[in-house]
Amino acid sequence: MNIVCIGGGPAGLYFALLMKQHNPAHDITVVERNKPYDTFGWGVVFSDATMDNMRAWDPVTAAEIEQAFNHWDDIELHFKGEVIRSGGHGFVGIGRKKLLNILQARCEQLGVKLVFETDADSDAQYPDADLIIASDGINSKIRTLHQDVFKPELVVRPNRYIWLGTHKLYDAFTFLFEQTEHGWFQAHIYKFDENTTTFIVECPEHVWLAHGLDKATQDESIAFCEKLFANNLQGAQLMTNARHLRGSAWLNFTRVKCDQWWLRNDHGSHVVLMGDAVHTAHFAIGSGTKLAIEDAIELTRLFKEMGDAPAHIGEVLTRYQALRSVEALKLQNAAWNAMEWFEVCGERYCNTMEPPQFMYSMLTRSQRISHENLRLRDAGWLEGYERWIAERDGLTVDAVSHPPPPMLTPFTVRGLTLKNRIVVSPMAQYKSVDGVVGDWHMVHLGARAVGGAAMVMVEMTSPTMALGYDGRITPGCPALENDAQQAAFKRIVDFVHAQSDAKIGLQLGHSGPKGSTQLGWQEMDEPLPSGNWPLAAASAVPYGEQNQVPAELSRAEMDALRDAFVAATRRADAAGFDWLELHCAHGYLLASFISPLTNQRTDEYGGSLENRCRYPLEVFRAMRAAWPADKPMSVRISAHDWAPGGNTPADALEIARLFKAAGCDVIDVSSGQTTRDARPVYGRMYQTPFADRIRNEAGIATMAVGAISEADHANSIIAAGRADLCAVGRPHLADPAWTLHETAKLQSQAIHWPQPYLSGRDQMYRELARHKAIADAADKELNDFKAEARRVVA
Repeated sequence: MNIVCIGGGPAGLYFALLMKQHNPAHDITVVERNKPYDTFGWGVVFSDATMDNMRAWDPVTAAEIEQAFNHWDDIELHFKGEVIRSGGHGFVGIGRKKLLNILQARCEQLGVKLVFETDADSDAQYPDADLIIASDGINSKIRTLHQDVFKPELVVRPNRYIWLGTHKLYDAFTFLFEQTEHGWFQAHIYKFDENTTTFIVECPEHVWLAHGLDKATQDESIAFCEKLFANNLQGAQLMTNARHLRGSAWLNFTRVKCDQWWLRNDHGSHVVLMGDAVHTAHFAIGSGTKLAIEDAIELTRLFKEMGDAPAHIGEVLTRYQALRSVEALKLQNAAWNAMEWFEVCGERYCNTMEPPQFMYSMLTRSQRISHENLRLRDAGWLEGYERWIAERDGLTVDAVSHPPPPMLTPFTVRGLTLKNRIVVSPMAQYKSVDGVVGDWHMVHLGARAVGGAAMVMVEMTSPTMALGYDGRITPGCPALENDAQQAAFKRIVDFVHAQSDAKIGLQLGHSGPKGSTQLGWQEMDEPLPSGNWPLAAASAVPYGEQNQVPAELSRAEMDALRDAFVAATRRADAAGFDWLELHCAHGYLLASFISPLTNQRTDEYGGSLENRCRYPLEVFRAMRAAWPADKPMSVRISAHDWAPGGNTPADALEIARLFKAAGCDVIDVSSGQTTRDARPVYGRMYQTPFADRIRNEAGIATMAVGAISEADHANSIIAAGRADLCAVGRPHLADPAWTLHETAKLQSQAIHWPQPYLSGRDQMYRELARHKAIADAADKELNDFKAEARRVVA
């Protein structure tokens, strides 16, 4: 093949040398606009895993890089006068110029043609090429030329950063945080050769502007940073190698993401984007070079596997995009999470978190590193942090005992203490008769109460079946408006209190426009085939085309419904419930007031967000006044409508603040389901960032919910301060003792098992320990084999 690589960065050079090594008959040219062996930038970072990949694909290049790189395992934080260090993280740092020089020399050694000081403005300049690699960077001319095909999405982020260097040497990947009168700055620091360190300074736009850095020259900006970090620099100077740049030396990061990665041009050449031209990842996890190198490896691998003749190019590129785009997106998403953490940490975490928790939050910012992954990296540091959490939460842990996992620490709100942080979500059972819960609910809730969770929540219960508007979702849903319904609930509450150390809570809510529908295992959210009852909502907006049009509630009806909520609140207290939650989410009646997609009122209950929350707040305040002062109340909200024109996470923050002012203790943070047009972006713990923002910006406790399915998830959420409680739903449907079993997997004894189950507990712990020992031995054997293979290669 005749191959042209436009752009002599890591992607283009590494692909060129890999393909030339694979088949010396290929005619490969790299076109670079800079001079020979000349480049800009300080150090670049990639992981040990990427280095392992490079050793496998080209041991010669890997060996040269290893001689020049700086390797470190530690991350060090300087924050609020404390220095915290954690190991086992595994990074490689190398000067960008040195890396490219090694790749250039290797290309020449293999017979790749390098053409310097040449601008390639178009792929049409190479009509004889079979394959053109457009690795021409973030401002790719080739991508721009064919943007109608590539469909790039370019998102410019708000933080400002300046890429500097220093001759002060650091022996860890170091993060500095300094507060000024206008806000926080952070520095990302890593050594990349024997006498030079990368020193990136970053801050939010408003902080940058407040300090007048938009008007500062490059030298003035450097002087500002030297003064800001003077205590750490200890006289060392900061340097720039960006004198060639015009204007401000402070930059904004641009996230690049393309729908299409390749095309066939008018000359019949196949053109494929690679590296920063097709995807960028924020420097917060140091993944740009990793992406570029692994792009080159994957495309080479596919040519080796599928054939490297011109006839196979289209097929190879189709497969390449299908495979590589998924992996690249995973890394981009992780980098996005890390980037957002640094964008908001000043306002969200710096002022409220103590240094140990801030360190944990920073280490897990990308959500790729979990609690147990941290244990693998640095068990000593993590155990020390777990001890700090336990002692903060009032537990006494002696010096020789292992501290409990974060999810098993207690949580106190008002006069109630939950034994741990796990809540069984309110999950509809559709087994009530005339609103009365029965034996099914006794078994369902009772089994989960003895299963280790701190609290079980009863499914959404209507305050009324009367008033003209039955508030049940389905005919199988419970209600609480008469003595029979109250007595049935009391029977279950009494069992939970007598036979377990769990608490039990009730979620009150009115179905509104989503009522009179079929049971969950039938056609969910669809109307009953017959016998439908009238519906009510904030406005006459149906949930779906097949659903009834609800009546808009009048003021008198709103008063009657508020009073029904208050009456049900009193009955809940009389039944002995420990906790009460008001359901204001998922498109039900109160949610229909809050969302602009369903509230079209023109009175004082419509329009602005404050007006839309007015009636739900009226209901909540009335309930809070009727509910005992020493018992907690929470509110479930939809923190994101996931639909154009709907509520956003910023709106959710204001909603939470309004309920906090009304006396709410905990915000139960869910999302979506307010409209059938919602298009949520699912993933593990996908709603936790909403809980995180509300907790740390509104200053109210939160309950995270949604795709929390492992102890590792819950421990990460609690330890990082992203939420105070974790509501676990579907896993508890599959396993009533989910909390006990997840704790057993951790081999932690910090949980109470019911006495009749103790022999089963002991057997489970023994079996899990045995399986872990076998797995650990297999891992050790594999790691020893890899280490020996690397030694032989070296």
